[in-house]
Amino acid sequence: MSDTNVRNRWSVVIGALLVQICLGAIYAWGTFATKLQDVNGAHKFTETQTSIIFSVTLVVFAAVMILAGRLQDKYGPRKIAITGVLILSAGYILAGTVGGASFTALLVFIGIMGGAGIGLAYVCPIAACVKWFPDMKGLVTGLAVAGFGAGASLFIKFAGAWLHLLEKHGVMGTMLIYGIAIGVLATIGGALLCNPPEGWKPKNWAPAKHANGAAQSVVADLTQSQIIRTPQFWMIWTSMALTAGCGLMVIKCLKTFGERALIAGGSEPVAAAAAAGSALALYSIFNGAGRIAWGAISHKLGAKGSIVLLAALQALMMFVLFKMGGSQATLAVAACWIGFNYGGCFSLFPLITLESFGSRNVGANYGAVFTSYGIGSIAGPVLAGMVRDNMGTFTPAFVGAAIACVVATLITAMLRPVKAKQQAMAKAA
Repeated sequence: MSDTNVRNRWSVVIGALLVQICLGAIYAWGTFATKLQDVNGAHKFTETQTSIIFSVTLVVFAAVMILAGRLQDKYGPRKIAITGVLILSAGYILAGTVGGASFTALLVFIGIMGGAGIGLAYVCPIAACVKWFPDMKGLVTGLAVAGFGAGASLFIKFAGAWLHLLEKHGVMGTMLIYGIAIGVLATIGGALLCNPPEGWKPKNWAPAKHANGAAQSVVADLTQSQIIRTPQFWMIWTSMALTAGCGLMVIKCLKTFGERALIAGGSEPVAAAAAAGSALALYSIFNGAGRIAWGAISHKLGAKGSIVLLAALQALMMFVLFKMGGSQATLAVAACWIGFNYGGCFSLFPLITLESFGSRNVGANYGAVFTSYGIGSIAGPVLAGMVRDNMGTFTPAFVGAAIACVVATLITAMLRPVKAKQQAMAKAA
């Protein structure tokens, strides 16, 4: 079926961006964490406590995606996305109205409810977009997830420099405002999501061919239960856990690290806080840009080659990050570099999942791969928080993350396609 009498597929991308922008509010957690950890403030949370809330959110996010992928494959992206964003919205609203800034309340409302809502909604825009754009799957996957990274910069700026929400309304009031905004905007975006008709393809498009004119081999469509029986799944899973865990570590501690490093370097506290906040916003902007750019790069290098390059670049910066906080310029460079590469994970790993295991069950299959993100969310942010609380420095955590990215580079370089014999064994098991 061609694209005749089919809706404009770019409206699905618009819906995907709206949903992902709102889901990306979780990446603004660093602004809340700084306020909650203020020893002169009302809350006096520890670094470890704010790390736990952030990590629980991401663990629940990843765990729920296992089910969400299956649900969206069965019921379509619209219903599941809207259900997810309403749960996320409710979590923020409850945190802002009855949370009282207690650790337990925020753990439940932001960590568990928020994580579940993100997990339900996140895979829906990705799965819908790759089905509508087989001709541009790398670029459009990047666009579909760009909002998740770039959207955080909006929430960071609204909380601080643009609207001063934290200053005017405090932590609880800002969470309430965010909850209402998420509920309205993401529901509109979710309503635009849908799958194309069975057999649909873009006009004048045909699958790529080899130089001799023969059609390239089509990857067999494996199910979620089948892919976990292949070594390729576990190699992809491990690579994502290591690379994403590195980026999550930096998201959680960048503002605290930057602020303290700048003060140690001679900056005034107010200027240091502003510069560190700007670095976190830059991280979010480049997080979003990286999702689009790495998706486009994958058209040239393929998903595998792109991940190898991304992980190697991330390892390089993490080895020197502890030296980059002393000036505003170097801190900004580090934030942009790491954010750009981290964002690429979320356009490249859906692609390598699709290329390895087929497109029919991509929602469920990527949900399984994405459980690695939950592991990374523990190993990254919590490790950084515990190291800082006990050793007074983030340096050992940064070096550990650099080594993890080297391992991810090597694992991905060794990845090979699933052979016909492996496919048969996975299906027969």
